Amino acid sequence: QVQLVESGGGLVQAGGSLRLSCAASGRAFSRSAMGWFRQTPGKEREFVAGIIWSGGGTYYADSVKGRFTISRDNAKNTIYLQMNSLKPEDTAVYYCAGGRWSITPADYDYWGQGTQVTVSS
Repeated sequence: QVQLVESGGGLVQAGGSLRLSCAASGRAFSRSAMGWFRQTPGKEREFVAGIIWSGGGTYYADSVKGRFTISRDNAKNTIYLQMNSLKPEDTAVYYCAGGRWSITPADYDYWGQGTQVTVSS
């Protein structure tokens, strides 16, 4: 059983920062990439950022480029999402996922439970 556990969400004022973490545990699982997605009520889950596990290459949604940074710690089997200059429209439940390199949620096999990020104006 693979488990992805997110942490680090919370309430922050616009312009502030948060850092999300996602720790993978359980049996070793094959994945070429890990990513962060977010979802608000009534909307589809959307890609935020992704990282190639072996090479470390990254990719970002245009809406977060220049403000968010995804990184990984291979030894700890953990990925991070540093979120700076947060905006109210960043408010969502954030999920981490493991799978193959893609911006499409269906291409990811493993998901965390989600962590709420709320940005007040």
